Amino acid sequence: MDIQDIQAIKQRFKIIGNNPHLNRAIEIAVQVASTDLTVLINGESGTGKDVIPQIIHQNSSRKHKNYFAINCGAIPEGTIDSELFGHEKGSFTGAIDTRKGYFEVADGGTIFLDEVGELPLATQARLLRVLENGEFIKVGSSKVQKTDVRIVAATNLNIPLAIEKGKFREDLYYRLNTVPIHIPALRERKEDIKLLFRKFAADFAEKYRMPAVQLTPEAVVMLENYRWDGNIRQLKNITEQISIIEEERVITPDILKNYLPNNNVTSLPTLYKGGKDEDPLSERDILYKVLFDMKNDILELRRTVKELSEQRNNGTIQHLPEPSNITPINATVITPVEEEEDAFVYVQDNDEDEKPEVRETENLSLVQTEKELICKALERHKGKRKDAAKELGISERTLYRKINEYKINL
Repeated sequence: MDIQDIQAIKQRFKIIGNNPHLNRAIEIAVQVASTDLTVLINGESGTGKDVIPQIIHQNSSRKHKNYFAINCGAIPEGTIDSELFGHEKGSFTGAIDTRKGYFEVADGGTIFLDEVGELPLATQARLLRVLENGEFIKVGSSKVQKTDVRIVAATNLNIPLAIEKGKFREDLYYRLNTVPIHIPALRERKEDIKLLFRKFAADFAEKYRMPAVQLTPEAVVMLENYRWDGNIRQLKNITEQISIIEEERVITPDILKNYLPNNNVTSLPTLYKGGKDEDPLSERDILYKVLFDMKNDILELRRTVKELSEQRNNGTIQHLPEPSNITPINATVITPVEEEEDAFVYVQDNDEDEKPEVRETENLSLVQTEKELICKALERHKGKRKDAAKELGISERTLYRKINEYKINL
């Protein structure tokens, strides 16, 4: 299929753009139109997926039969089976008469199922039977009916991800995806944005009987660099707003930015750094930090016990009167050794029947954890001790001593 045939299709169905991916999608649609293969159209919301089924239907042998476009996401879950397959009289409350569904009425024609990813699982099973055997059963009936319908489906969902979550049947996906067609997003068609804006501006100028708005070169660049999450639909709405509201017919970037929401957002990839209130540490690092804080608490407790012991030995500690209803416990606090890292704290009771209880406050794994946490903090802050100490919750002097103690190379 040459470029002239593609241009003729574009003019017939009023398609604007020269993007190679768009041309390829149109070419595939024309090629499969003469067959009865099921087509699955994938693309973001607002990209114009509804044009492809019309191209397929009008270029097929079914073009003189019925064509129905059904938005599956707009039909309530409780009535979608009735809408698609019909129902018998009295099959449910409100079914006062027998009704034909779309698959029965469209026999010999084409059905476009838009937002097919929104179908309930029970309806997906019914649709799978239609695709495999061309058979369906009305709601409330036991009679199997035949239909000859060409199905074209479209979705903006990630169907493989929906399959993993159990929201879409895998066998139905493979039946629908016989011929996949991808419609590119508007941000992937930057060369077409100016053409689309000009077309929409001309249409609205004719509709509202006013001069068409025009863009300066700088405004064109701004449009091309915008992300366009709403794609063509969003561009059309913004063009209509500008055409009606702005008295100035030449649109500059200063005017245009007032109509672009979140205009500071660009399509360039950036590193996510998180907010100021967010913890940059991973779950493992947080656990290390908790252990590190626990160690600091133990060291502080040990220093307090040491000071109290020294005061008692010097006779400077003041003894509070003991309440009469509490039996005092005679205990002797043993002064810890001077080494800070390998000290022991234990309490010896005067009862001769019990042996002293010794508790080790530190072990090798805690030391390794502390060293690893310090290394991670220094690496995160590129060797800046002040910032690393602030993150660890210790003073810069203590961090400097720990670096020398563990022989950490900066």
